[in-house]
Formats: sequence, C-alpha cells, structure tokens
Amino acid sequence: MRIGVPKEVKVHEYRVGLTPNSVAELTGLGHKVWVQRKAGAAIGFSDADYEAAGARIAHDTAEVFDAAELIVKVKEPLADERARLRPEHTLFTYLHLAPDRQQTDDLQHSGATCIAYETVTDAQGRLPLLAPMSEVAGRMSIQAGAHCLESAQGGRGVLLGGVPGVAPGRVVILGGGVVGTHALAMAVGLGAEVCVLDKSVDALRRLDAQFGNRITTLYSTRAVVREQVLAADLVIGGVLIPGSSAPKLVSAEMVAQMKQGSVLVDVAIDQGGCAETSRPTTHAHPTYEVDGVVHYCVANMPGAVARTSTLALNNATLPFVIALAEKGVRAALEADPHLRNGLNVIRGVVTCAGVAEAHGMAYRSAEEMLGKS
Repeated sequence: MRIGVPKEVKVHEYRVGLTPNSVAELTGLGHKVWVQRKAGAAIGFSDADYEAAGARIAHDTAEVFDAAELIVKVKEPLADERARLRPEHTLFTYLHLAPDRQQTDDLQHSGATCIAYETVTDAQGRLPLLAPMSEVAGRMSIQAGAHCLESAQGGRGVLLGGVPGVAPGRVVILGGGVVGTHALAMAVGLGAEVCVLDKSVDALRRLDAQFGNRITTLYSTRAVVREQVLAADLVIGGVLIPGSSAPKLVSAEMVAQMKQGSVLVDVAIDQGGCAETSRPTTHAHPTYEVDGVVHYCVANMPGAVARTSTLALNNATLPFVIALAEKGVRAALEADPHLRNGLNVIRGVVTCAGVAEAHGMAYRSAEEMLGKS
C-alpha cells in the first residue's frame, strides 16, 4: 500500500503520524511510505532518519496526498488539507467531528474514507488510540493549571501544594476517566487538595482504592458540580462521551460566580468543551479570561510535549496502520469491529452516531456501508 505522512500544520503542532521506527516496520512489509520534508524535524526525527527507514521524502503536502492511498496524521485536517482529499483516500487521524460541522461537511464532500483515532475501541470498550493522548493531557492539565494560577498569568496567586502553615490549592476534576485519573496523580503528587466527580460509582471506587484518603470522590449531580466548581482554585474538565459533543457541565452563570483568578482547564475542548464559556485556543495564545476566570482551552495540549506524545501515539496506532496496509482498508474494517468503530465518514455518509446526532445529520452504520448488514 502507498502510505503518506504529511507535516502537521496546526499552530505549534509538532507531532508526526509515523516515527522512523514505524516507517521501517511498514517498508519492511513491502509498503511504500512518503513522508513530507521536515515532518518530524522539530522532535528529533530527521529526513535522513526517515530515508534510512525506507521512506521517500516528499517536498510538500500536495506530493504526499498525490502519492498516498492511506494518509496517517495526528490532528484533524485543516481546510487546505481537506481540499486535497479524494474518494480513493483513507484518512487515519484524530477527527473530533462532533463540534466541527465544517470539517464534517468537507469530509463528506471529499468522498474519502475517514477513520477517527478517538472512536476506535478495544475488547473492554476502552478507547486505545485516545488513551495515550488523554494520559498526556491529564498530566499536562495540572502543569498548565498550576502555571495559570500564578499571579503573572492572571491567576489567584495560589501554589497548589501550599507551604507549611498555608493551605494547599483546591483542585476539582470533572470526570474520573483516563484524563481525570492522570490529572489526579499529578495533583496529588503536588500536594493539592483534590476532589473528583463522576457519574460512575465504579470509577469512583477505583479511584478511591488507588488514591485512598488523599482525595475526595463525589457522585456528580448538578448541585454537586456547582458547589465544587465555585469552591475550586483549579477546575479540570475531563468528561467524554465517545464521538459526541461533551456535556456542558459548567454554565456561564457558574463561571461568573467562581473565585476571581481561579482557573478552568478544559481538556474536553476537542469535543466542544464542558463549559459554556470554553472556546478553542492554541499554544501561541493559550488562555483568555471570562468574568475574571482564566480559561486554558488548547485543543492540542499533547502537542506541547510532541516527542513524548508521538512515541506514545505510535505505540497505539501502528498495529492498526499495519492492519489497514496489509489487509486493505475494506477487509481490515470488515475483520475488526473495534477498528470499524473508528469509521466516521465513508463515501459521503456519516457512520458515527454521535457525530450525526450532534449535527442533525442522517446516519448509517459502518456495517451497512460496508455491506455487512
């Protein structure tokens, strides 16, 4: 199969779809790989490294798209990239379509087969391609939040761990999944006072067993969310409904009553955010204030630690890339129901129920579109 790896073009996005080691695995199996010039240079993967792994170096994005059948990226394609997609292309990347109608429309119009990392599942119902970036984002959320709490950043001037004789900062984490668990680990490690909210009692039991009396676990209701958000120095939004828009747990009215200089880090921003006041930001301009509350809503948080993130992501995605290349896209999707759950758009039709619901679009199952029903 002909596989293309374009250079990411999102602001301050330095991750790359395939590492040289991943390319070597694919070329060793007889596949041809085109990697755009300097695609991994910012994180220590030179063009010479890719050439040594058997890749061909493409001069620009157009050359990658013209050469490839399977395009492996990290972030969702921007408008210029979407304009290059054709029906014979398969796109394998993060898409996050539920909050992005324009991207959804463009991918439908392209006729391409579009598989989203974030909705691929495993036998336990987990999201194995989202998990490594959620782990990174969860850990980074506490780092980012602690920085934003500094007075020079517009924050309350609170040190999360406190010092002897001074109370630590209060961290409230909405969601006890992968993001929440890793945020908890970092916040506890810093010595913060930490409370986590979730609607899953099993998740709360798991976290209680893991962290014990170092944290408080609360069942999430509207009243509890409100009470905890208003008491927090730092709120981490880590809720997720796979493929769908994130629920708006924090209203604009709540934000208006939060402590002046408190911080909201909305890790759910890729899926639209869990606060009414959240809007996507970039690493170039990561924060803004609403009613005196600092909002950090960077939509590609793991891009800030791009080498670690790329390596972690490739560990998870490579087996699926190999399956798509070895079996062919249709056969790979037919053979693996978990990869099939990643199919969001094919031949102009939305095959992810959450995306279709978010945009009020017609929906057909992946099985129906592949002729399995």
